[in-house]
Amino acid sequence: MKFNLKFLLFTLFICTISIAQTKGTISGLLTDKESNNQPLPFANVLLKGTNISANTDIDGKYSLSVNPGNYTVIFSFVGYESVEKAVTVKAGETVTANQVLSSGGYTLQDVVVKSTASKEKETALLLEQKNAVVIKQSIGAQEMSRKGVSDVEEGLTKITGITKVDGRGLFVRGLEDRYNSLLLNDLAVPSNNPFKKIIPLDIFPTDIVSVIETYKTFNTNLYGDFAGATFNIITAPTGKSQTKINFGAGYTINNNLKKFLISRDATSTSDFFGFSGNERDLPAALNKTPGNQTFTTDQAANGFGSGYDVKSDVSPLNTSFGILHSEKFNIGKNDNVFQYLISLNYDNKYQIRNGVDRIFNTAQGNYDNDLVTSQYKFTTNSSALVGLTYKTKRLSLTSNTTYLKSTENLIQDQLGYTNSNAAQTNGFIRMNQLQESTFFNTQLFGNYKITEDERHTIKSGVSYSTTQYELPDRKSFKGTKVNDDTASISYSGNSLTRQYLDFKGDQHISGLLEYSWKFGNEDLSKSHKLTAGYSGYMNKMGSEFRFLVSQLLPGSSNSAVFPTNTPDATFRNDILNNQFTYREGTNSTYKAMLQEFINAGYLDLAWKFSEKFEVNVGARLEQTHRETKYRESGSFEDPYLKIINDKTDILPSFNTKYILNDKSNLRFAASKTITRPVIMESYPLEFVNPDGTIERGNQFLINSDNYNFDLKYELFPTNKELISATIFTKMIDNPIERLFTNSAGSGGQIITYGNSNKAVLYGAEFEFLFQLERISKSLSNFSIGANASLMDTKVTIEKTFENGVNNPETIAVDNNPSRKLQGASPWILNGDLRYDSEFSEKWKSSMTMVYNLYSKRIYAVGTNGLDNYYEMPFGKLDFIWQNKLSDKFDVKLSVDNILNPAYKIEMGDKSRIDITESDLTVREYKKGVGFSMNISYTF
Repeated sequence: MKFNLKFLLFTLFICTISIAQTKGTISGLLTDKESNNQPLPFANVLLKGTNISANTDIDGKYSLSVNPGNYTVIFSFVGYESVEKAVTVKAGETVTANQVLSSGGYTLQDVVVKSTASKEKETALLLEQKNAVVIKQSIGAQEMSRKGVSDVEEGLTKITGITKVDGRGLFVRGLEDRYNSLLLNDLAVPSNNPFKKIIPLDIFPTDIVSVIETYKTFNTNLYGDFAGATFNIITAPTGKSQTKINFGAGYTINNNLKKFLISRDATSTSDFFGFSGNERDLPAALNKTPGNQTFTTDQAANGFGSGYDVKSDVSPLNTSFGILHSEKFNIGKNDNVFQYLISLNYDNKYQIRNGVDRIFNTAQGNYDNDLVTSQYKFTTNSSALVGLTYKTKRLSLTSNTTYLKSTENLIQDQLGYTNSNAAQTNGFIRMNQLQESTFFNTQLFGNYKITEDERHTIKSGVSYSTTQYELPDRKSFKGTKVNDDTASISYSGNSLTRQYLDFKGDQHISGLLEYSWKFGNEDLSKSHKLTAGYSGYMNKMGSEFRFLVSQLLPGSSNSAVFPTNTPDATFRNDILNNQFTYREGTNSTYKAMLQEFINAGYLDLAWKFSEKFEVNVGARLEQTHRETKYRESGSFEDPYLKIINDKTDILPSFNTKYILNDKSNLRFAASKTITRPVIMESYPLEFVNPDGTIERGNQFLINSDNYNFDLKYELFPTNKELISATIFTKMIDNPIERLFTNSAGSGGQIITYGNSNKAVLYGAEFEFLFQLERISKSLSNFSIGANASLMDTKVTIEKTFENGVNNPETIAVDNNPSRKLQGASPWILNGDLRYDSEFSEKWKSSMTMVYNLYSKRIYAVGTNGLDNYYEMPFGKLDFIWQNKLSDKFDVKLSVDNILNPAYKIEMGDKSRIDITESDLTVREYKKGVGFSMNISYTF
């Protein structure tokens, strides 16, 4: 038996050598022309007319062992032009066949996407959009660079039906921020601002982003909180070895090199970079638990680390800089790969806003507040990303850690009158405020091929986040303006205030586990796909609010006159002379807590009935537990009240695609989703402004139920062109809306939120992207793109609430009252014109003109006889000139907001009470025309 075994092994060895000697090898390197001939990993190499194929490795290399003969090798990659090359193979020899691939001129044929390595390319993203069953649009790093995009929020405005509203985030199909959701690498992350549904995306620099995916239709692997869109930010891949530095500077007319006010406490080097010290924190003299504490003379004079003084200076240029370094290493005999990426970015901006700021009196139809507001904002954004990736043939494991920090130092002057006191035209309010927000997130996620042919795969991930939103130092004084340099106040009547607000996201943990099975066909690109998974998150946060006011002491003078920009010396002297002190005005509502648990399981089946017809159907079972703890006004010893909301939603999804021909698709999607309120919209907190206006959450808000339907036609004339048309409708039960009500006290106005009865939306979207060489070869360097969104909405409201209270809406007195949906734009328009040129072999240039416009829409619903407040149409025209001067140097020149229109909010002219004012403008200002330059160098 031993002899037979040895003989068998010897025979196999001899046969193997014989076979090897009769074969030859084709090997080579594929490189990417669009990335300065960097290696192109995961590309396809196929011998024409055979089943012999291979994929390039992480270094772009491939090898094929074949019988001697003549062959045609086909090189291809998603989003790139396929190339054929003839080779002759001899026994025992190696033929080298290297190839450079570019993204020009290929036809859009169906391919199997085996890697996301090319997703930054515009052509690859168009192909992915064409092949996907769900309705999805993406913008990659290449397009964002060409259009001069510096942050994620600006990048998303280049997608159909999306607009950016200054300070209020993104509107999708005319629906505002509350209808959006955010994922980071497919994992849920919290907002770092309780007034926003998602993280303000303008603090994400595009340097750390590979692709931004936008889902406008629901699929079961997405969270059910979906009506406008779900954005998925894919952070930058770590596939290249490079070091890149960039520096930018910007000038905005009437913002930079102008008189600028900034807090004396914000003038250090650390403040410039957005890292203030603790001198602006809550004073140590303040008791840990609120009460009727009155400060001693020493505590009031010396207990604060910050003051009211401001520095009058000239605002410098806006600046930005960043550095990115990435590297990769081969590990072990199997060429496993380890990669890392480190990115650090910083930018700042000096911003001046001047304009009217009014509210109307709901009882008398006159101005309650009539102010001219001047704002001086110094903002900073800092970000850091560390990415680690380990890859084998079957496993891809990535760890990302992201840190984002934003600060805003604000000086705000308001001149005019409040509380309907029209006789006092020189009333004056000065606010000096620091706002800070931080976001820390660490993720571990991966993909594993259970079988080498990718028929069975697992995707999983876990994410941990902490957030904090603070107003650690918000102080104001209210009095009169004596002259340009002098102000006066009375110490009584809360004329001096100091506020401290802290929203702390203690922990947000999210997870994802998904299994996929492709079955029914040996060709995976033609197989059916079954997906089952879990996703969920836990969010725990709390808030604390403290409030200090001035208190006039017995026998003292009630007034003070002081230099407007340097009042601290006067205030301190009056405290030491026992004119006034500080007392705490915080009430028992100062603290609240929120816990939220979302757990969901989903099942999805993608069934290919034929090569042309595919259906994706599934369901998501999503369970929500939300617990809010708070106190009402009363005693600090009162127990916390609890509101517990438990709900389980079954959210079905249906997506289908029919391929009309090689260049066009017809799609239909239907789903049920929900909308959860923004944290502050349903949070039991009153946020008081110095001008008397109040923002108040409504803890009794409930989620909206949404029923969504989309029908879309797409035509892809070439790899770089697109024509599409979509009609959609949404039916929303209990939509959440912003409304104004009158304050219970004297003067002031409350911004709050409520559920209406029902809303119905009908709309259409149109998009095209054309190469103008279709018209004339002389225009071959030009391309034009445009998209438009049209929508009509109808909201019905209840005349009386369930508790018997009359609805305060102005139209509630009508029979069958209805109106447009708050925040919804009837139409939106985006367009861009692009010109590409090559001044020399190395100097490549791209010029793009971009225009965005949205229509009039309801900003806040009118109540108590007043008409709605409306945001007026606003258009923005930008010019970007992107230059690649060499393999290493890039220069970008931009002109922003060329037309410089006024941003304006007006009250409508259909109030039910007599309006005594001739000007219905509520708010108005101009942003200014901006000029900027950015230079980057790649080592």
